[in-house]
Amino acid sequence: MTLPTRAITIAGSAAGGSAGIQADLKTFQELDVYGMSVVTAIVARHPGTDKNVHVQTIEAIEAQFATAMKQVGTDALKTGMLFSKAIIEKAADLIEGSGVKIKVVDPVMVGKLDSKLLADDAIDVLKNRLVPLADVITPNVPEASYLLDGRELKTVEDMKAAAVDLHELGPQYVLVKGGRLKGEAVDVLYDGAKLTMFEAPRIDTENTSGAGCTYSAAIASYMTKGYAMPEAVRLAKSFVTTAIEHGFTYTEMVGPTYHAAERMKGEAHKIKVDELE
Repeated sequence: MTLPTRAITIAGSAAGGSAGIQADLKTFQELDVYGMSVVTAIVARHPGTDKNVHVQTIEAIEAQFATAMKQVGTDALKTGMLFSKAIIEKAADLIEGSGVKIKVVDPVMVGKLDSKLLADDAIDVLKNRLVPLADVITPNVPEASYLLDGRELKTVEDMKAAAVDLHELGPQYVLVKGGRLKGEAVDVLYDGAKLTMFEAPRIDTENTSGAGCTYSAAIASYMTKGYAMPEAVRLAKSFVTTAIEHGFTYTEMVGPTYHAAERMKGEAHKIKVDELE
């Protein structure tokens, strides 16, 4: 029996099931990757106190990671919402001591409804400790702006410049995602020498909760299968675009992307790829 590859996500738990740990695990499963998780915080709004982020202890985070590594081990690691300075520092420590070869950092700072998912004093430690460990970082436009001290990103040209500048922080690759801009859905990948553009049709839907988590989890998944970074990004963008196209909602609130769409609908999006010197 050929065993599936393995991936672990260190991220927040989204009680509604659309994002965070839940989106990552659904993505891993769909792409035949054995998924594990380390919950850093529970994202769920209390009806009385209105508190939305319930942070886990460092001890609990260490215990989850140690158990997963002892019981299973991993081929890839991805991070999502880490929220606090202390958790980011602990995640960096765990990554450095793990020997894991594939590391995807999704610098989650802003939720789909612009909810704040990173404490103010955590941005510097994210930039200085965690980002340099990554094979690839996957910021969306607001997150790239935060990482660049508030620089405005309004066009694809702005995204290209941001990718080049973010590479100076130390990751091997930078993927700036343009899902929040207008026009076609264009993402920019930079490897320190070359820019690669990935373009998909923009899907007219509000049901995109968890799309960023899904995208980065899919990149990690395809990397465990041996795909080089540009091809892993292309396949992941196709997967998440199909998931977005078939997104849905059960209520009046923003709904999830449909992680099983590619399998259930038998569809995959063709992604336009342009390499720029």
